[in-house]
Amino acid sequence: MPRNSKLLLLDRNQLELLLDPDDVLEAVREAFKLHSLGEGRVFPVVREKLCSGGVFGIKSGDVGAQGLLGFKAAGFWADNRALGGEPHQATILLFDPETGRPLSVLDGNIVTTLRTGAAGALGLLQFARRDSTRLCIFGAGVQARIQTRFALRLLPSLRTVHYVSKNGEPDSRFEAMIEAEATAIGCAVSHVTDRDAAVAASDIVITATPGTGALFSLDAVQRGTHLNCVGTDTEGKRELPDGLLKRVRLFVDDARQARAIGETQWAKDTPCTTLGDLLTGKAVFDRQADDITIFDMTGIALQDLTVARLAMQQAQARAIGSLVDWPW
Repeated sequence: MPRNSKLLLLDRNQLELLLDPDDVLEAVREAFKLHSLGEGRVFPVVREKLCSGGVFGIKSGDVGAQGLLGFKAAGFWADNRALGGEPHQATILLFDPETGRPLSVLDGNIVTTLRTGAAGALGLLQFARRDSTRLCIFGAGVQARIQTRFALRLLPSLRTVHYVSKNGEPDSRFEAMIEAEATAIGCAVSHVTDRDAAVAASDIVITATPGTGALFSLDAVQRGTHLNCVGTDTEGKRELPDGLLKRVRLFVDDARQARAIGETQWAKDTPCTTLGDLLTGKAVFDRQADDITIFDMTGIALQDLTVARLAMQQAQARAIGSLVDWPW
C-alpha cells in the first residue's frame, strides 16, 4: 500500500498574507551567507528559449544541513499581457531530501518578486553611498515597483525618484504603488523622458526591464553612482552600455551565473566579488566617493528556497493553505 502524506499548496493571495518584507529580507540575507560559506549549493541553471517565443528556466539547489531541497521553474512569456496575465511565470517545489517526497507547491511569482526586491535592497545597503538622495529607476512593472519600494523603505535619505517607462509615458499605477513609501520619507516621484540626463543626475540607478538593449549612454554614468541591474537574466540580454563594466567595481550574486546570463556576460573577465562574501566577512569593500559600483543580480536558487521555506513555516503555524492527499 502507498504511504499517504499531505502536499501543501500556497497560492499568490496566501503568500502575500504570509510574507512580511522584513522577514523576506532576512531570509534572502541568509541565502547569500549560505552560498558564501558553501553550506548551500546552487545547481547549474537551465535557461532555454522556446519555439512558442517564451523563455523557460529552472533554478535549483539545497542546504544539506537544514534539510532544504527544491527548485523553481520559471520563465518569461511576453504575450501573456494580451491574455490578462503576467509575462513572468514561476512555480516553486520543496522536497524532503531524505525521500524525494514533495512537501509544498508555491506560486513562484510573488516569491520571485519579493526575494529579488530584497536582494536589490541588500545591494543598496552594501554599495550605494550613504548620502544618496536621487534614485533613477528604469521600468514601471512589477519588479520596478518592488525594487523602488524596498529602496524607499531602507534608504530614508532619498528625496527624488525619477522613473523611465517603456512607452515614454507617465504610469499612474507605478506611482500609486510606491506612493505610501515615498510620502513617508518626503520623497518626490516624477516621470522623465531624457534617460541620459536622469542617469547623470542620480546617485542610484536601478534597471528593471526585459533587457532588450542598453538603456542609456556610457558617458551618462557619473562617478559615485551605484547601479542595481535586475533585468539581464538570460544569454543575449543586456541593459548597460558597452564599456561600462571596465570602469566599475563589480559585485554579483553568483559569479558563474553572472558570466553566463547576467550583465557580466558582456565582459566575462571583469573581476567581481559576491555579495555573500561581503555579508560573511570573507571579503571587504571600502567604498570611495568616486567609485562606480554595479550589483549584477541574476537571482540564485537559494533565495527562492529560503523564502519558500519561510512561507511554508508561516503557513503551517497559521493554518493557511490547501492540504492535498499525496500518496508516495
